[in-house]
Amino acid sequence: MFVTFSICSLSLQNLLPESQQSEDLPQDSMASVTKTPLSAVTPEHQRGAPKEEFFITDVAYCEQAVIFLKQAKLPQNKILRRKEDGTLPRVICPKCRLGVTRIQDLSHTDMKKVRQLALIDMTALCDLLELEVKRHKTGKRKIAESPLFGVPLATLLENDQKVKPHTSTPLFLQSLLSFLEKKGVDSEGILRVPGSQSRIKLLQQNLETNFYSGKVCWDEVSPNDAAALLKKFIRELPAPLLTAEYLNTFSAVRDITDLKQKLHMLNLLILLLPEPNRNTLKALLEFLSKVVSREKRNRMNLWAVATIMAPNLFLHKAVPSRLTEGAEKGHAEKAADVMRLLIRYQDLLWTIPNFLMNQVRKLNENSSRRYQFYDRRIKNLLRKIHTDSREKPDKNTSELCRTVKIQVGDQVSGTMEFQLNINSRASDLLAQFHRQCLRSPENGKGKIRRNGAVAYPDCALYEVGGNIGEHCLDPDTHLLDLYNSNQGGEWVVKLKPNASRGL
Repeated sequence: MFVTFSICSLSLQNLLPESQQSEDLPQDSMASVTKTPLSAVTPEHQRGAPKEEFFITDVAYCEQAVIFLKQAKLPQNKILRRKEDGTLPRVICPKCRLGVTRIQDLSHTDMKKVRQLALIDMTALCDLLELEVKRHKTGKRKIAESPLFGVPLATLLENDQKVKPHTSTPLFLQSLLSFLEKKGVDSEGILRVPGSQSRIKLLQQNLETNFYSGKVCWDEVSPNDAAALLKKFIRELPAPLLTAEYLNTFSAVRDITDLKQKLHMLNLLILLLPEPNRNTLKALLEFLSKVVSREKRNRMNLWAVATIMAPNLFLHKAVPSRLTEGAEKGHAEKAADVMRLLIRYQDLLWTIPNFLMNQVRKLNENSSRRYQFYDRRIKNLLRKIHTDSREKPDKNTSELCRTVKIQVGDQVSGTMEFQLNINSRASDLLAQFHRQCLRSPENGKGKIRRNGAVAYPDCALYEVGGNIGEHCLDPDTHLLDLYNSNQGGEWVVKLKPNASRGL
């Protein structure tokens, strides 16, 4: 049984602050926020008391930049802003009544529209911030004979999907990261301490020969050797993981002074990445976040991890570098600074801003109107007929009944009635769905656990059709608000798709 969410909840990861590298914090906070805030990126028990910043997504980022620049020109109190004690601020994203939408929550068709709209906003933002960004085309490189190293991500995924359909990250990378998460995150100096070059070479040859046959034994592999192989895999991709087109834009983020504007730019850039690159980057950042979270054991703080990993992403043979010898150090520091933002705020960056979601809905509405009648008299007549033919709800009742489809596989197996009121949320609907499954186990396909309890598949609620393609809903979505924003859409409960590493 499948359940799909239209808007996914934003569960920001807990990351420890780095003990090095400080940064000026912005003064502007877009304070006019009246919505329920999400949990912050940094936990409450964090050492120190980092400043809080609000991450507003209802207003286009380029419009926020205009407001910020106007405020910057106003006379300011001449109070020296102190350098922070090495901690990045907590960034809080207020959650609207339609919840939070993650990248994986939208259909491919809608994501194409998101990328087009994100490019427009990013271009305007670059102009406002006066960022000089030069885009490169990937240089031609000899295709590697190895089945794993030096292979384009798209090709690698295409081959892997023949083995495991619907996988979103390379199977080799999944195995490597899984091993490092089990054996490497507690190793002191992991990612920093180099492995044995001879062992690394033999390990690479073994993987290239035996990985797909399943004959690779990880038990005797050194974590440091595996970490070196991870960096080599990223470094030897034929094109940069951040793509040749946007690599310089990622690097230019360090030149932006305001932290929130840096995050705005990174959010748009993540949306613009091709899907294989975005998913692979997400898997890598999730692992790096786990390394940072074990700082007390492995002695690797955020700044150390960012400094070591940045060259593998930001310096690439396919993108020619014209830096002088003296400028290379400064470029490396900029890359490390952007890298730590990617690691620290990754959950925030993998969401779709509300203003882009609203624009996608408007685009879909305008597209559907092309097939409607444009004569006012005909439209008014059809509207009157349609209104008269509908059952008008009782004025004394404040609830609306909505039919929800239940889907098993590709077939709709049944329906469920759900009463809507102003406080109804997607989680309430799913709770009713599970209660009905409990009364009718044959419909719920529940599995009996050893203790006698019934375990149900991980289901979600999807918004399908109307002004959206397919949208997986955040459990905190207020359903009456959703109904008012898309009355033509259907609601479907089905199993969540199996996605590796949460992508």
